[in-house]
Amino acid sequence: MQAPYKSLTEIIELIDEPNRTACVRLVEENQHLLAQARGSKTKHQAWTGGYLDHVVEVSNIAAVFYDGLNAQRKLPFSLSDALLVLFLHDIEKPWKHSAKTGSWKDTPRLDTKDKIRKFVERKIKQYGFQLTDEHRNGLKYVEGENKEYHPEIRVQGPLAAFAHLCDVTSARIWFDHPLQENDPWQGSKRSNPE
Repeated sequence: MQAPYKSLTEIIELIDEPNRTACVRLVEENQHLLAQARGSKTKHQAWTGGYLDHVVEVSNIAAVFYDGLNAQRKLPFSLSDALLVLFLHDIEKPWKHSAKTGSWKDTPRLDTKDKIRKFVERKIKQYGFQLTDEHRNGLKYVEGENKEYHPEIRVQGPLAAFAHLCDVTSARIWFDHPLQENDPWQGSKRSNPE
């Protein structure tokens, strides 16, 4: 049986307070910017509105994976934790990629990992997100351990690994979903059909 495809509003409703309110406020105050942003410049959900489509897609994937995995062995984090990390995992993108020049390019103020990290921290503080150490690890390692890999230390925690699994599925397997028309996952649709 196919899982129902949830909207951004339904996803945010699954996030525990006080972070639910922070998500709502961020979306409401930046609605136009978020609706125009791409999921990436070229690799996944790379269309106008693709940023929100990626957030919704990766969150729906998380709900399916969470239920399936948690039914087999209890996961050490909640679905709310996973959805929060995934809501925030690319939060810089609407401010990072600009189409003012006619093509999507990185803005200079967010052109390094360090600048992005500081920007994300400011957004987290600005909107009053309350993050645990596990959430912070999830955000830091959602794209993997990369240069911080250590053969004897588990750097990427379980929540980060789960978020990575969901993000990779959206960005590398279903990079062109949701489809503009007739997406096989009933209820899924693009937020800004072109």
